[in-house]
Amino acid sequence: MFPTVREVLALDPVRHGAPRVVAGDAGLDRPVRWVHVAEVPDIATLLGGGELVLTTGIGLPGDDAGLRAFIGDLADVGVSGLVVELGRRYVSGVPRVMAAAAERRGLPLVELRRATPFVRITEAVHALIVDAQLTELRATEEIHQRFTDLSVEGADAAEVIRQAADLSGCPVVLENLSRQVLGYDPAGESAELLLDGWEQHSRRIRPAGRTAYDPDSGWLVTVVGARGQDWGRLLLRWPAGGELPSRRGADPVEPDARPGGGPPTRFTILIERAASTLALGRLIRRDAEGLERQIHRTLLTALLDHSRPVDEVALRAKALGVVLERRHLVGVMVRHRADDPAGEGGPEAGPARLRDLSEAVGQALRESKLTALTSAVDDHSVGALLALPDPAAEDRALSAFAAALRRVRLDAGAVRTASGADASRMVSGGDPSRPAGGAPGGVIVAAGSGVGSLREARRSLVEARQIAEAARRDRRDLPIFRLPHVGLAGLLHLLRDEPRLQTFVERELGALLEYDARHPRERLLDTLRAYLEQGRNKSAAAAAAHLSRPAFYERLARIARILDVDLDSVEASLSLHVALLALDAVRLP
Repeated sequence: MFPTVREVLALDPVRHGAPRVVAGDAGLDRPVRWVHVAEVPDIATLLGGGELVLTTGIGLPGDDAGLRAFIGDLADVGVSGLVVELGRRYVSGVPRVMAAAAERRGLPLVELRRATPFVRITEAVHALIVDAQLTELRATEEIHQRFTDLSVEGADAAEVIRQAADLSGCPVVLENLSRQVLGYDPAGESAELLLDGWEQHSRRIRPAGRTAYDPDSGWLVTVVGARGQDWGRLLLRWPAGGELPSRRGADPVEPDARPGGGPPTRFTILIERAASTLALGRLIRRDAEGLERQIHRTLLTALLDHSRPVDEVALRAKALGVVLERRHLVGVMVRHRADDPAGEGGPEAGPARLRDLSEAVGQALRESKLTALTSAVDDHSVGALLALPDPAAEDRALSAFAAALRRVRLDAGAVRTASGADASRMVSGGDPSRPAGGAPGGVIVAAGSGVGSLREARRSLVEARQIAEAARRDRRDLPIFRLPHVGLAGLLHLLRDEPRLQTFVERELGALLEYDARHPRERLLDTLRAYLEQGRNKSAAAAAAHLSRPAFYERLARIARILDVDLDSVEASLSLHVALLALDAVRLP
């Protein structure tokens, strides 16, 4: 915010006086907080530090000891420099003893070899200071406005970090209390270099205070948290010396640090406002996923929809403690068999049930000691990308995960039952987590084919999702569903987006679908489904459809006329059954 002694010497009113630095060159980059004219030897008692003192020397001591004491007092109080105009007290130059004392204390001592009105110097310097203060005030106002807008808009952590890096022109990193990176913006620098060995590097950054600058590491740090619960740190790297990075797209600017070598005041304001915005956002989203889980979801979604480069996903995952490079990767999807929650749960039951499932999957991964990205990937499924040391560990890892998930859900079911939450669903002697006719807790665990690189991970994740959806019609209680387990339904689900399959469905069932659309009460498609699922046993199908046999037979005859097929033909019935399975695959979300 303040000009340096070097910058003051470059001003026209000072240059008019033909300045010459006679001592203390190393201190020329000290900031000048104010300019003070003094002609008395005990002026140091009236100063507060950071002043540039101007004098003609007429009131200075005449003895060497007095001059040394004068220079010592100025250095002790922390003045930026001393400028002496020659011609009145000193003609050819300042006394050698004064220059030696100033050099010894590192105090810039400057001679003005030509008479110069001090008022012009003070006006020029003070105008520079005021202008810098106005610039600083405008920058501070922009910081407050920017982060106020982000708070109102409910911006996510990535946007807050991006804005902090944009306003400062410096790299910004958000980490949790375990020193794992939750988000970062390298501000145009190398992300790999920024995050390389981050945890070890971060643990060496130990500022003194809740918000402080660590000069040894060059990081400005503030704690992130609210209501007495701290959950992370926000760090901004400020180069202590040299050029100060500018905002993106602009040229670097000269350093404008505070006296003492710390970063500019506005950077402290910036990082504290960014931290408060992050903390406020977390409080507002207190019912949402934790920030780590949000990052997991962002990375999994990026792999599924190609929204981020694979290298960036690998880098961010590694910073979060999940190494995906040079690993055997397996996509896993866990979902409930039914989309709608069982029982009377209201509109919040679905998200709550998905959140419980996500927590159960995370706990199962921890218990089975597996490394993975995991989060909910849609309204019904929780995904995980397992990172295994080698392909030989795949079957063992999946079995351990499935067993751990079963234990976690059984324990959770027992706790809910003990608390009376599920008392209405209990059956005497039954397992509260196992509904009739399904897997434990009505949950399907599906795994895709293992792959050897992150670029192929999407295929494994998509395959796992397709297997999970296809397995919803399979009533077997399998620990893990793989592609061979889902049979024809799984094959048709994999081909659901194939136009030729959709054309086949329309050719086989289009007329019946159009009839049901015109006569919604009859639902002849359900009648055909019951007939085919009961192996063309008309009596069993009539019972399954809750119809009398004459009424059921009449409906079958109507279906045969609409579709123009012989329902007693094995080949025709097989074709219709495949078309029904394909229709289910196309209709599933």
